[in-house]
Amino acid sequence: MDLAFLHPLYEHSGPWASVYVDLSRHAEDTPHERELTAQAVARELAGQGADEATCRAVRDAVDELRHASDPHGRALFARDGEVVLDPPLARAPVRGSSAQWAPLPRVSPLLELAGEDPVCVVAYIDRKGADFELRSGLGSHEAGSVSGRQWPVHRTSSVDWSERHFQLRVENTWEHNAAEIADALAVCQEETRADLLILVGDARERRAVHERLPQRLYGSVVEADHGTGSRLLDEEVEQARAEHVRRRAQEDLDRFLAARTPGGEGRTAAVEGVPALVEAAREHRIDELLVRPDGPDTHREVWIGEDPDQLAVRRTELKTLGEQHSWSARADDALLRSVVMTGAPAISVTPALPEDAGDTPAGGLGALLRWS
Repeated sequence: MDLAFLHPLYEHSGPWASVYVDLSRHAEDTPHERELTAQAVARELAGQGADEATCRAVRDAVDELRHASDPHGRALFARDGEVVLDPPLARAPVRGSSAQWAPLPRVSPLLELAGEDPVCVVAYIDRKGADFELRSGLGSHEAGSVSGRQWPVHRTSSVDWSERHFQLRVENTWEHNAAEIADALAVCQEETRADLLILVGDARERRAVHERLPQRLYGSVVEADHGTGSRLLDEEVEQARAEHVRRRAQEDLDRFLAARTPGGEGRTAAVEGVPALVEAAREHRIDELLVRPDGPDTHREVWIGEDPDQLAVRRTELKTLGEQHSWSARADDALLRSVVMTGAPAISVTPALPEDAGDTPAGGLGALLRWS
């Protein structure tokens, strides 16, 4: 997950209000329920010590969502009487709406609620062209169409010379149209930055387009076994998106597991466990942070200073480093602050882990390193 959008959260010191609002329910009494939610999260923040101005800003922001059509939810991050960031969620919070007041913004849940939300272009293909539809966790909308040659497009069963010549023209028309569709689909992917391309149509037409796509897109293509003109159901798209997320997480987890093995000089290109991760973060060596949100080390206490690279396992370490002011924070949020400010990505590896995976990465936190 690219975390660059979180930069505004680390341009100012805390403490921060972090609120996750469940907007997945839509019914006649929804506006009233959301008004009650706004009051509840404000009370919860006040009970944790948040200042009145910030509680009011959060209450007003949540209250403004009374008629929002967000399909899943919204995260709100506020400080000093101002909501600084309010990204939409691609999945509803599992435990409903929640609020937390802490020295650092509580961003770790975003890895599962907003991260790895693949954008899909669904291409409905026939012999004459294709319609494109853009799908993501936030909904769907039309994304254009392409029309190829309209004639001739059907085969005949005759075997005389003139009909064989006609069939050859049919083949040429199909190939031309497939190339037109593939070119338009590649442009659509580039413009939308889609992570996944789903081809829908007859097997031959899907294959013809697939083969003509740029090679860089081959790993992002899924073919759906549907007839011409059919529309993919939401659950079918979600299945394809979920498989894409699982595959991406598996690739990163495999890289991490391989990097844990010492190389020729006895060094590893990956670390796990809070002490090693804190050291790597201080030295700006984290290339990608891997998080298992339910891991026991994610909520382990570490100590932070005002700057992102000022973090330590023990408070006395910060004083040794010359930091005069320090606060306790969750390990996952402290490490995420560090990687955001050094431009490294982060990912939840939960989709790739079987139930018997054990403690991988150890304690729920691991990292691939930029150098050993």
